[in-house]
Amino acid sequence: MGSSSSSYAPKTIYLDVDGKVQKVGPNPEEMLVFMSAEKEDMFQNVLSQVAEQFSRAFRINELKTEVTNRLAMLEKRVELEGLKVVEIEKCKNDLKKLRDEMTSRGGGRVNCPCKYNFSDDGKKVTPRRDVPNYPKYTLSQETVEALKKPTFDVWHWEHNEMLSCLEYMYHDLGLVKEFNMNPITLKRWLLAIQENYRNNPFHNFRHCFCVSQMMYGMIHLCNLQEKLTLTDMGILMTAAVCHDLDHPGYNNTYQINARTELAVRYNDISPLENHHCAVAFQILSLPECNIFANVDPEAFKQIRQAIITLILATDMARHGEILDSFKQKVDNFDFTNEEHVTCLKMVLIKCCDISNEVRPTEVAEPWVDCLLEEYFMQSDREKSEGLPVAPFMDRDKVTKPTAQIGFIKFVLIPMFETVMKLFPQIEEIMVQPLRDSRDHYEELKQIDDAMTEVEPILFYRPIRQALFKQTLSPPMQ
Repeated sequence: MGSSSSSYAPKTIYLDVDGKVQKVGPNPEEMLVFMSAEKEDMFQNVLSQVAEQFSRAFRINELKTEVTNRLAMLEKRVELEGLKVVEIEKCKNDLKKLRDEMTSRGGGRVNCPCKYNFSDDGKKVTPRRDVPNYPKYTLSQETVEALKKPTFDVWHWEHNEMLSCLEYMYHDLGLVKEFNMNPITLKRWLLAIQENYRNNPFHNFRHCFCVSQMMYGMIHLCNLQEKLTLTDMGILMTAAVCHDLDHPGYNNTYQINARTELAVRYNDISPLENHHCAVAFQILSLPECNIFANVDPEAFKQIRQAIITLILATDMARHGEILDSFKQKVDNFDFTNEEHVTCLKMVLIKCCDISNEVRPTEVAEPWVDCLLEEYFMQSDREKSEGLPVAPFMDRDKVTKPTAQIGFIKFVLIPMFETVMKLFPQIEEIMVQPLRDSRDHYEELKQIDDAMTEVEPILFYRPIRQALFKQTLSPPMQ
């Protein structure tokens, strides 16, 4: 057995602390001190890590708060901008209503409505994509027959009824079948046409209907269906329907003198008529409204050019040129000659455009009032803008008789009498009413002139009588 006394000798311990070798002696106290220091270091490390985590957490919360605040600000800005857009649209609508109201009343100056902008009013020619819902009127036989005559009273019809009448004309002439039109497309096109005529005193949708109905009447009266092709019929009717689209109520003279956008765009060459053409084919470019969608592209190209030619012919600045050309052809007119036929169609649309005086007096005379109202609106504007004013448009110079006599004598009768050489049947129904209308206004002018002479006499007679009595009275004592 071994000895009872121990032979164990304390050993030195070496520790690696943070990459440094440290010696820990066999003394227990020394080891405790060392272990205590090590725990303190570890605790400090843990504390620093916890602090760093808390710091990161706080920074994330701050970031979240900042992002939330920024989003709130952006949302508020978007909301404010949205409100601004709504307010702007509301203001635009209010201005439009105010302009229409002022225009209808004929009072006050408004912003020039002739500076049409396709980009601004693009929505104007956007049609309804659903099936048009204007009532389908069943025209009586009496109405059907009346539609074919120049005596038709255009004042007794609402817009929906006029749309139905136009629709009937296209069916009756065989145009729907000839051009393979979709009947629903025809309805949409007619609605788009109506919506693109402004509420002017004269150049409005009723005027469009008036001209189209007169064209339909002349086709029947002159038996044009036997002399012209169905394509020609379609060109004549469509040009009549479209001839004054989006007319602003101020004529070419104003457009040019005021240097409006239309005058600048079309280089002062028939700015309104060019604009009517552009709007017409913008509507036809919409698939929902393209009544010629099933026409061969090459044929449509010719139809388009023919319609443009007719609408441009309605510029009264070209009246003499077009009528002279027709006079040269009428005595030896050839319906197989394309140039002759084109010239005839130009004269026909001109006749229809200014044919109000062909109608009975009770139908024609209100149109004179409408035209003078539109003229006076323009002349008032021209005066306020320092532009030249045409005497026949000046409310201080023109009267209804003076406005009509010269126009009937020197424009209407010569043109219709020239057409009468080719179609003698129009004399009784169209030319004679023009002569009667001329006589009517000449009588009115004689009455006006007589009243003008009498008025000063009636005004001064009491004064003269008073003076005469005074001279006869004995002098006062």
